Amino acid sequence: MSTYMARPAEITRTWYVIDAAGKPLGRLATEAATLLRGKHKPIYTPHLDTGDHVIIVNAEQVVLTGRKLQQKIYFHYSGYPGGGKREVYSRLMKRRPEFAVEKAIRGMLPKNSLGRAMFRKLRVYRGAEHPHAGQQPAVWEVKG
Repeated sequence: MSTYMARPAEITRTWYVIDAAGKPLGRLATEAATLLRGKHKPIYTPHLDTGDHVIIVNAEQVVLTGRKLQQKIYFHYSGYPGGGKREVYSRLMKRRPEFAVEKAIRGMLPKNSLGRAMFRKLRVYRGAEHPHAGQQPAVWEVKG
């Protein structure tokens, strides 16, 4: 008996919308990464992009538990000497909440061209509105 491997022609992509209001960032990111990778489907194949499109709304209302808002630090290095920049997540969440959500999800995807293709199917919006109503996205509930 051979292992089933999906073919690119067999992959169908669905659109899902996730409401991030009041949800912990890590739980939201794991659900979104699972949908983007396609691990929720029975045809999941590790070397193919079998995932779906994910829209996340209300990114500014996502919750960081514990003291992460004060203790968690986003670090960016420009590549130049002395070019390291630090930013506390409380400031980052006020300034760019979409980026914080995208960064959490990107870290859970493969670090190769397949992961970059999966990440392109993610859309994150600060508020409750999104321009993808034409795709008729289904609502996905985050557990927890």
